[in-house]
Amino acid sequence: MKGRSLARRATATISRGAQLALLRCGLLVIGAVLLVSSGTITSSNANASNPDETPGHQVSRKSLPGMAWIPGGAFLMGTNDKESFPNERPAHLVQVQGLWMDEHDVTNADFSKFVEATGYVTTAERKIDWEDLKKELPPGTPKPEDSALAPGALVFTPTSGPVPLSDLSAWWRWMHGANWRHPEGPESSIHGRENHPVVQVSWHDAVAYAQWAGKRLPTEAEWEFAARGGLESKRYVWGDEFKPGGKYMANTWQGLFPVHDTGEDGFVGTSPVGSFPANGYGLYDMAGNVWQWCSDWYRADANIEAASKNVCRDPRGPTESYDPGDPYSPKRVVKGGSFLCNPDYCESYRPSARRGTPPDTGSSHTGFRCVISGDDAQVIRSVGSDPSLTK
Repeated sequence: MKGRSLARRATATISRGAQLALLRCGLLVIGAVLLVSSGTITSSNANASNPDETPGHQVSRKSLPGMAWIPGGAFLMGTNDKESFPNERPAHLVQVQGLWMDEHDVTNADFSKFVEATGYVTTAERKIDWEDLKKELPPGTPKPEDSALAPGALVFTPTSGPVPLSDLSAWWRWMHGANWRHPEGPESSIHGRENHPVVQVSWHDAVAYAQWAGKRLPTEAEWEFAARGGLESKRYVWGDEFKPGGKYMANTWQGLFPVHDTGEDGFVGTSPVGSFPANGYGLYDMAGNVWQWCSDWYRADANIEAASKNVCRDPRGPTESYDPGDPYSPKRVVKGGSFLCNPDYCESYRPSARRGTPPDTGSSHTGFRCVISGDDAQVIRSVGSDPSLTK
């Protein structure tokens, strides 16, 4: 869903195509058929170490509090699984360098420190600039009333009964006054949820936080490599079985979507970070809970382009965004799925799952985590592991 685009739904003259371009939970509405290869890509060196990484990084892996060392290596990115979305296919060989990654998503407490230190105002707290917004809408879209351009964000709202799952506007509401402090609207609060992932943050907000912390957002390749935790081509970040031994491994949706989440996994809505087991690299919530921003521009056919190369080394994504189902709106990649995902709808808590979201989007199920490149981490260690000292 176009995060700050209530303008898309504020008038009846906006096309159905623009309306359905509203926030996608992995269920892509694509106007063109993507023809992809289902052939298997071999990766004899998929678990090989990265020749560019230096041994010194691994020796000091505990010197960056709250971060885990992710060793470099090659892996099969994406999937050839027929039970996946076209934008995830085909699998292709990618190599990434070692890096440090936050063990968990940035929390409300973390983000509060950032705002207190800088006075930063998030995208959802600012009035929508119509001149900027109309550039991302179909030509001729009329300007809505000024009241529709008031600050706000997208809030998930359960329906009273079953609805067509193709109509995302049935459960998403643009709500004035919704922001990171008030994730479900002006009457809600993050009090008591300090250890939950911050949500209602745009890509721009995530970048601002990362820069303040002396970090950056991960690329899609880095994120997926880290999410797999050293496992090769598994359906989930913990293996191929959704509930090994009958145990829930991530915060997802149980019950009839979008009517009622039964909370069988212990949570309805977001959960505190670290509530479920870490993956093989010691990372929490790389599946479910909240979607996570990546640095890459989004293209639905990005994996097809990447697969045309022998080995993609440290890919940074396409140079521009394009989604044939929503051609006017540039998007950034989000990964990991959220507490709203379930098999009947999107099952996007798989490591290969991906979708594009406009960078000015704030929603109640999207957050982020940060990374530090191996070489940059050396600088931070030399000044006492205090990112603020690198400024």
